[in-house]
Amino acid sequence: MPDTIQVDTRTAHILPWVVAIAFFMQTLDGTILNTALPTMAESLNTHPLQMQGVVIAYMLTVALLIPLSGWLADRFGIRPVFLAAIAVFTLGSLACAVSSTLPILIASRVLQGIGGAILVPVGRLSILRVYPRDQLVRIFSFITIPGLLGPLVGPTLGGLLVGYASWHWIFLINLPVGLLGIVCALRYMPDIPRAGMLNPFDKSGFLFFSTFMLTLTIALEGMGGHHITSAGLVLLLVTGLLSLAAYCFHARRSDNPLFSPELFRVRNFSVGIAGNLFARLGTGAMPFLTPLLLQVSLGFTPLEAGMTMIPMTLGAMVAKSIVTPLVNCLGFRLLLIINTVLLGIMIAGFSLIGIETPYSLILLIFSVFGLINSIQFSAMNTITLLDLSDEQASSGNGLLSVIMQLSMSMGVAVAAGILGEFSGIRSLSETGDLAGAFRNTYFCLGFMAVLSALIFYHVTPSAGRKGARKTAYQREKKMEQ
Repeated sequence: MPDTIQVDTRTAHILPWVVAIAFFMQTLDGTILNTALPTMAESLNTHPLQMQGVVIAYMLTVALLIPLSGWLADRFGIRPVFLAAIAVFTLGSLACAVSSTLPILIASRVLQGIGGAILVPVGRLSILRVYPRDQLVRIFSFITIPGLLGPLVGPTLGGLLVGYASWHWIFLINLPVGLLGIVCALRYMPDIPRAGMLNPFDKSGFLFFSTFMLTLTIALEGMGGHHITSAGLVLLLVTGLLSLAAYCFHARRSDNPLFSPELFRVRNFSVGIAGNLFARLGTGAMPFLTPLLLQVSLGFTPLEAGMTMIPMTLGAMVAKSIVTPLVNCLGFRLLLIINTVLLGIMIAGFSLIGIETPYSLILLIFSVFGLINSIQFSAMNTITLLDLSDEQASSGNGLLSVIMQLSMSMGVAVAAGILGEFSGIRSLSETGDLAGAFRNTYFCLGFMAVLSALIFYHVTPSAGRKGARKTAYQREKKMEQ
């Protein structure tokens, strides 16, 4: 890490707030939207089950551009890139608010995702360059607080705005926050010198890897929307697989690859990446699928749906305090196998929710799911970074962040496809067995999650024993921030 720079006391106190504002904008946007999807669909003359593109567009854009964020900061400077990211995110929010059709809204979400992809990684870099190592845990812990508040208040706030104003306000509220972030960054973010030695950006690797992610996700989304022909789907899938093969071939011969192939010689990293990719296919769909279940199938209002989602976040918060004792007791391999099976069972358990289900039971299911899901994320992220060296940690952490976003966007695409098949709905005028479609979709996603438990059988049996956990959890904590 480069030497830290000297800043005045006032800047040292306010800079973490500036980065926290950016983090809050991103995390809030990721949770506030889902509650409003049915209302947005009605306004845009679209069926609620065909709104997945709005969610996927943002997630996929973030996944595509995360590898570029660090290089941009080194090339053009942290301060100007951070300011540009806030401006683009705010402009994208305004474009979303004034969108009159679904395609325009999706394009606006892409613009918003460009800013969101760069915002938090570059803000985190500013902290690393300003504060000494012995203060990083304290500063990062402070910045993480908005990341916990976003998922907690997002669904309820989304329901409030939709119920008492309009869906446009879920984007418009980003404008004053973005303007505040720009003013604070202009005044308090120091002009951090550019990196002395700038490695060339792996443009070919970025092109191959991005093409792989883009074509695969579009193919999965096309299956759900039924707007791509069978020949088009085959072409997209083949192009994606060829792009992945081309990237692997290129990375082995490049002096400075986007993600080093050496990472995959670390057993637990390879298992963790595979586990994150497949286990998150089910869990990544839940924030998209569950508000639709509550509103479209059960008849909840947006506000009721948002408040019902709160126990998921509360359960996730509780999980943070019990992950370490569970690892101490079971080790990573056994914990991940058991917890992944339980996670799949819980996802499938959502198929039991119907109009006659007691509300208290719904809240209980949501709470337990949030608890198990959070344990899963913490354990998966930690095992992925557990055995990486200090030199490999940055690259490995970057790839993990990309895979997390990719798997969540793919999860939404898969869930929308399964739901579309079971419901038989192809247009706004059609109706189908929505309750049965949701039941079958949750069951399929749960079954997929249970199968992914087989991946974690290959975790090193000794992983999680005394002496290896401290560094791993510190890396996982930094990754979450």
